[in-house]
Amino acid sequence: MKKTIDAWREWLQENEVTEEVLSELLADTRQGVKQLAKRYQNQQSKEKAEQERLAKMWTYEKKLWADGKTCIAGIDEAGRGPLAGPVVAAAVILPPDFDVAGLNDSKQVSANDRNILRERIHRDAISIGVGIVDVSYIDEHNILQATFHAMRIAISKLSKQPDHLLLDAVKLPQVTITQQSLIKGDSLSHSIAAASIIAKTTRDEWMMEIHKQYPQYGFDQHMGYGVPSHLEKLQKYGASPIHRRSFSPVRAVIEATS
Repeated sequence: MKKTIDAWREWLQENEVTEEVLSELLADTRQGVKQLAKRYQNQQSKEKAEQERLAKMWTYEKKLWADGKTCIAGIDEAGRGPLAGPVVAAAVILPPDFDVAGLNDSKQVSANDRNILRERIHRDAISIGVGIVDVSYIDEHNILQATFHAMRIAISKLSKQPDHLLLDAVKLPQVTITQQSLIKGDSLSHSIAAASIIAKTTRDEWMMEIHKQYPQYGFDQHMGYGVPSHLEKLQKYGASPIHRRSFSPVRAVIEATS
């Protein structure tokens, strides 16, 4: 007697599917069974692609480990673009056996998954350093120099001196540690991706807290980025103490009301 579609669905969830079984399902005359087989194939393809992506993101670290550089720090930042709030950088040193499941560029990960990853990174990383640089420094030195400053602070807060730095798309001046800049590095290196997660979640947490002081701007919704709703509130209420006066939309509002 043939299994029902529901029975096959349950069986697929509980058993390893051989090529023989899959061929049987695909040859079944019932469309529901064929669809189960195709969904299974698609899921397997996605899982294989994800495993290949995760393995590839160890490429740079593995080469450096093989060259004797055993302590590698990934560096990334969050908050270069917003009109308000600090720029935050993180430095993360991961062990070779770190569980990288789901790890990716923070922009590609949901807020809930970022928080799960953050907990795992804090629990299992060899060391984490965070640098937070405020608006006054940004306005005085410009956002690029503020970003570099945040990165240097993050490195200085690591409990271990790294042998090498992996950075996302920038070369960091005023450091003596060897470094490598990777375009879209947060999607190429687990160390940089982990730093991206820490920087993003740290900055978001900061913005959620400051929202309590300045709720009229909606910082909890846009984290200080120049979205239409933020620009509208900026026009209505003027610049707050955490707005970046060196950024043209903020400067324009200040000049219009002065």
